[in-house]
Parts: sequence; structure tokens; C-alpha cells
Amino acid sequence: MAGRINDEDVRAVRDAVPIDAVVSEYLQLRNAGGGNLKGLCPFHDEKSPSFHVSPSKGLFHCFGCQEGGDTLAFVMKVEHLSFAEAVERLAAQAGITLRYEQGGYAPGRQQSERTRLVEAHRAAAAFYAEQLAASPEAEIGRRFLQERGFDQAAAEHFGVGYAPAGWDHAVRFLRGKRFTDRELLASGIAQDGRRGPIDRFRGRLIWPIRDITGEIIGFGARRLREDDTGPKYLNTPDTPIYRKSQVLYGIDLAKREIAKQNRAVVVEGYTDVMACHLAGVTTAIATCGTAFGGEHVKILRRLLMDASSSHGAGEVVFTFDGDAAGQKAALRAFDDDQKFAARTSIAITPGGMDPCELRLAEGDDAVAALVEARSPLFDFAIRNVVGQHNLETAEGRSAALEHAAPIVAQLKDPSIQHEYAVRLAHLVGIPDERFVLRRVARLGQLARAGGSGGSRRPVAAAPGGHAAGPAGVSTGPSSAGSAHAGPAGPPLNLRSPALLAERELLKLALQLPHLVSPVFDAYGEDEFTAPPYALIRRVIAEAGEASSADGDAAGYLARVQDAAPDDAVRALVRELAVEPLRTRRDPDEAYAGQQLVRVRMAAVERRVAELEGSARRLEAQGDAARASAVRQDLWTLARYRTALRERGAEALYA
Repeated sequence: MAGRINDEDVRAVRDAVPIDAVVSEYLQLRNAGGGNLKGLCPFHDEKSPSFHVSPSKGLFHCFGCQEGGDTLAFVMKVEHLSFAEAVERLAAQAGITLRYEQGGYAPGRQQSERTRLVEAHRAAAAFYAEQLAASPEAEIGRRFLQERGFDQAAAEHFGVGYAPAGWDHAVRFLRGKRFTDRELLASGIAQDGRRGPIDRFRGRLIWPIRDITGEIIGFGARRLREDDTGPKYLNTPDTPIYRKSQVLYGIDLAKREIAKQNRAVVVEGYTDVMACHLAGVTTAIATCGTAFGGEHVKILRRLLMDASSSHGAGEVVFTFDGDAAGQKAALRAFDDDQKFAARTSIAITPGGMDPCELRLAEGDDAVAALVEARSPLFDFAIRNVVGQHNLETAEGRSAALEHAAPIVAQLKDPSIQHEYAVRLAHLVGIPDERFVLRRVARLGQLARAGGSGGSRRPVAAAPGGHAAGPAGVSTGPSSAGSAHAGPAGPPLNLRSPALLAERELLKLALQLPHLVSPVFDAYGEDEFTAPPYALIRRVIAEAGEASSADGDAAGYLARVQDAAPDDAVRALVRELAVEPLRTRRDPDEAYAGQQLVRVRMAAVERRVAELEGSARRLEAQGDAARASAVRQDLWTLARYRTALRERGAEALYA
């Protein structure tokens, strides 16, 4: 079992790798104002970005699903890693050598399983690449690449290698690198043989498969010899670090261009990805031995910032052969169209050629032209459905309309839906366009009414069992702990206008404590009317108050989170620490003073109302002495209220 990682090393890792650099490996981030960034959450499906990252604080928070934490928490959640595995992964990225409490510097036997499997793949990839470059046996692999237009430089760029035909060449090499048989079997590089592990890939061309961060987690192997009775392509089986349904080949090379160009090109094979990239189509990716599916959609949506508010901005282009199998694959891709807000298009290769064959036959420009000549996937699907019917008969035209109209009814954009409905009428040969328009509109209404075609989603449950309010913020008092549960009643909206000043002041106290201290430290819990906010005020006090930050923002926030009584309160702390401030200019002392005054003024007004009621009751009861004392307190508060109105924040320092 791995030893405990030294605490100093953990802090060094956390400080060395900026959270925005880590998160941007998985999704596209855009400016959210106030120094924060935002993107589509990797932990739940959403149509508009509610996932916020604060680089200055090293925190992330999703206002939709309430996930949040620091850099290590993000890596743990997104990669399904243990704490130690996340530390090791980031340490390797930062070049930090870890110390373990059991002694020494990161001995292999103490590293996590995931780290060891990744290192085994890295070593195996280097072995395969060396074999392709220098081994006489690999001539068949080099010839295969050359015949498809790939030279040695291209092979090196994509890490292509060759697996020797012997039973255990890779196994013996990796054993020499001190990997155990158990690790080799778990990695999928080896498989069980009669006398122990043997190479899974033998006598084949090898493509390393990388995750979105560039780590090698699997291999794809292409058959080269006629006497090889195995499948044409043999891929790594599912392992602790590799799930083929969640991996896209070439995503590590294409991700930045996908985000930059707002376009992804989906091809069918490894050589197609190579051909596209070498031809200048650097957004090309491919699946790894499986059909394009829902998990692949999620990866692309995050890179495209595929939000409904920017409908039409992004695009996914599917390329398929023009044969029957290619058309079938295109229709499968169409099934996933509604999972994108981006446009989906199709590029059919001429003459049944794939992009690799097209590049070899007609050059790089032909590959680029193929993508540029794409057509909407909806148009392809409609034509395909209509083409299956005999349009020479009334029955055939009716059947074509009934099969194609539901497809048109799925279109998100009303104007595009109208255009396609008119086009459908022409394709089918129905002269009455209005009839087709009404039919499509009716189908769309039925789909929305039945919940199958609309965009409404159920309200998510927030911590504590209450419904989630706007942006997923918990609307129930229990989100801030049972200590302030309060009386039962209507759910509390923490974003209501009446509470905005309290929320903004707490955000300042967590994000820019130097702007509100030491005045904030004198504010009591009772000045925050929302029980969750009152509890956050208590937690800040227990962490040493805002003035204790003293330039150490990360340490201060860590202390506040440590003081939180439960996960729900910690989530609210992270949320307030990441949420942008409600000002278009850089926050300064004047802005902070306004929030301090608003919260204090509201508290004063509430106290004035309470005392006025008390005074009147006492006067009605004939208790003049006590009523006079209350009136004196009212006079003092009235003077303070006047000072706040006239002098603003200056009155807080009096």
C-alpha cells in the first residue's frame, strides 16, 4: 500500500499547478468577469455554462450541480482518482518529486495503481516507437505508412510504433523497467498465456491512445500480415484507466484548435486523423473501436462551449464514406444531434474514399475541401428517409411525410425548422406547403407536451433535500446547516433582491477580505437575515475573521472551509468565493463600503422597527419609564442611520 504523501509536497503541488491550466485541459474556459472564468460543467449535462473557476483562489464551483473544490479535488472528480493519485498526477506534471512518510522519494512500489499503469503505457509506447524506427522486422509497418503517405516525421508526431511478432518482447522489456506482471495484465498491454503474461499486441502497427491531457492510456493495433487471424484493429480492453466509450483519438492534439475554431471534425480511423491533421484540418478526432456516442458528445460539448445561448456558433462535422455502411454510420451520428446545441454537418467522401485515401489520391487540398463542402446533417437525414419511399404514389408520398416530418420537428431553431418544412414539401412533392408546415408544428407541440422534444429539465435536488433555485443555489435553509434551520415556511431564495447586499458582502469577505476588514469583523450574525448567510458569517469568525487573511488568500479560504460544519456549508463557501461580484468595474474600497453600508443600514432599519413596536406597546401599557429608555435607544439609532445616509462608509469607522 502506498505511504502517505508528505504534507509539504502536497502544498507544493497544489501551489505549483494553476487551477485554470488544469481545468482548461478538459473544457473551454471564457472570461466570467472579476478575474474568474466559466465553462460547461464536466460533472453534469447543462446547456449554458455555470461552472466557474477562480484562478486567484485556486477554486472551482458549479452553480448547477454544486460540485466544487481546489485543483486536487477537480482532478479527483474528473478522473475518478484517489487523493494520492491526483497528487501524483499533478506532481508529475509540475516536475515535483514526492516524498512518502514511509521514507524516501516516490519509490515505485508506493505509487498509485493509476500512476504505474500510465507509466507502463509511456514506457511501452517508447518501446514500440523505437521498434518502428530501427527494427528490420518493422519494415512491413514502415511500408504500410509510406504507402498511405506518412513519413517517419509523421509517425513520430503521432507516436506510431510497431509491436514485434514474438510472444513476450514487450513483457520482457517492461519487466526490465520494474513493472510487475500484475501491472502489465491490469494495463492491457499483456494478457494471460499458458506460462504467464504474453504480449497482447504482436506483429502490428501501434497507435498510442491519449486522454485529453496527453497521457497515454491505451493502444490501437492494426493487422499487417495475412497470417494474422485476429481482427483488423485490436484495441486495449477496458482497464482502470481506459474506457473506449470515453476516449477520442487525437483529442490531445485537436482540443486547442477545436476550442479556437469552434469546430470538431469526426473521422472514422487513426490514419484518417493523421491525414486530416497533416492536411491542415487540425480539429480531427476519431473514436477508438466503438461508435460515436453520448460520452463522446460530452467531451466535444465542453470544448466547443456548446451552450444554447450561442446556438449556431459551434459545429461538429462528421465524415463518412459514401457507401451503405458510411450512410448507416451517418444516421447513427444523427441520433446524437439533439445532444448538441452546435450545428452538426456531414461530409461524404467521394468515390467511397476515406480522408486518408483522399489525401493520397488528390492531396492535402482535397481533404480541406471535403470539410468545407459539408452539408447539414439534418438535410442528409431527411433526404435519406424520403429516399426510402416510392414518391410516385400517393401512399408513398404520405409515408415519406410521416417518417420525415418528426425529424424536421426536432429542429431547435424555429426559422430553420420552417425552412426545412418547406424543403420537405418540395422533396416529397406535396404542393400545399402550409399542410406540411402545420403537420411539423403539430408534431413539435406534441413532443414538447410529452416531454420528449422540449428543453425543460427537472429541478435538481440541492443539499438538504430542498429544491435548487436559480443557477442551482440551494433555496432551503438547511443548505447552511441545521443550526439555522429556522421555522418552516416558503423556501428561501438566496438570490432575491432583498438578500443581494448580504450575499455581495460575504463574497467580498471571502474573495477580497482586505477591502472590508476590519469593519466587517465587527458585524454580527444577526445582521444577516438569511440563516445560511448568518452561518457563513459565523464560520468566517471561527476561522479568524476576514482580517486574518493578511495576504494569504488561499490559507484563509482553507481555514474558512475547515471551520464549516458540513459539506453543504463548504459548498456555499466555495460558491461565494468563486461567484463574480456584481460590478462592471474593478472592485475597490468604495464598492466594498457601499455593501457594508447597505447591510448595516438594513440591520438598523430592522432594529428601529423592532424598537418602535416595543415603545408603542410599553406606552399603551402605561410603562413610561421603560418606554422612555426604548425611545432613547431609538434616538441614538436614528442619529446613526442619518450618519450612514449622509457619510456612507465613513460612519462605520466613527
